[in-house]
Amino acid sequence: MTQQAHAERAHALLSASGASRWINCPPSARLTEHIPENRSEYANEGTAAHELSEILLSRSLYPCNSKERKRMADLLEQFKATNPYYGPEMENAVQDYVDVVNERFMEAKSRSSAALVLLEERLDYSEWVPDGYGTGDVVLISDVVLEVIDLKYGKGVPVSAVGNPQIRLYALGAWSAYGYLYDIQEVRMTIVQPRLDSVSSDTMSIEELTEWAESVVKPAATLADAGEGEFKAGDHCRWCKVKANCRARADENMKALAHEFKDPALLDNEEIGSILYITEQLKAWAKDVEDYAFEQAKKGNKIPQWKLVEGRSNRVITDKAAARFSFEIADVDMDKYLKPQELLGIGDMEKNIGKKELAKLLDGLIFKPQGKPVLVPETDKRPELNSIDGDFADEDFT
Repeated sequence: MTQQAHAERAHALLSASGASRWINCPPSARLTEHIPENRSEYANEGTAAHELSEILLSRSLYPCNSKERKRMADLLEQFKATNPYYGPEMENAVQDYVDVVNERFMEAKSRSSAALVLLEERLDYSEWVPDGYGTGDVVLISDVVLEVIDLKYGKGVPVSAVGNPQIRLYALGAWSAYGYLYDIQEVRMTIVQPRLDSVSSDTMSIEELTEWAESVVKPAATLADAGEGEFKAGDHCRWCKVKANCRARADENMKALAHEFKDPALLDNEEIGSILYITEQLKAWAKDVEDYAFEQAKKGNKIPQWKLVEGRSNRVITDKAAARFSFEIADVDMDKYLKPQELLGIGDMEKNIGKKELAKLLDGLIFKPQGKPVLVPETDKRPELNSIDGDFADEDFT
């Protein structure tokens, strides 16, 4: 599959990638149906990572004669030379993903020498979702086990396979296509997020998976396809194309603003704890609304009581070489117009050099201090600190 093919993967109205949204908020599917998708640089980067992974996996998982091996090698070199998103960080991250897939394939082969592996497979789950289909990165079938593996190249939002409707729908599609050929009894779903060093898996029996499909997916899909049901705000709004001007989300946040407090002049800690949840959702909503209003104003669509103006700008030197020559002629001290050279941040160096290579080069030279304390919900997986005074007595965070 070429880069263009990866980028233009067909998406069903009720896509697997959007399942968390249309399952929780069925009418959002039809509401956003004709709104164009704005692809971000992060999405393009993810597309490139998927293309690279397909090349590497095709080479390692499928039997290749010398002619095919040369074709794959040429394809890989072409990708490295022409794809603007390719670099050491992507090479290392995708290789980590490929290593996981190869390991799982060997496990599958240990169960059955006739293990089946499918890459970039179109998976149809229309038995439960009208015109429902998606593209599975990797499908492994061996003996009584079916495993679906999905690459998530992004690192901004952690993604878990546990309870994940997208990968469950992929599993449904794979079972629907191959269940009559194999006595599949167990489904394993794995999401690899290499840049977060995360590999998460979830396991279900076929009975549990189909029960979920019948009781949760099918009713929601029927409503979504018809444009019916109730709008519902929640975490699933993150990827919705109308999250900024959705009335249901606005109503939900306005309800949060109307939080009723007890009579005393000072809030107690229990009330503060409840308010913190409200502030998180309000901050996210406010940013979405601001971004939407700004884009509307740029298009010439007037936002009442607001106007688009020229922001502040910084002066720039149009010809740095000429400027430097001018300073040298005037015998100006270099430290008055040149910055001293300094190392890039570790994240940038990892991107340019590669995480593993950088670790070798700077072995023993990288120190990770304790992080500044932050307040998070109880559901966060990090261990709780006792107190600033106890755990951070010798730290200075000013």
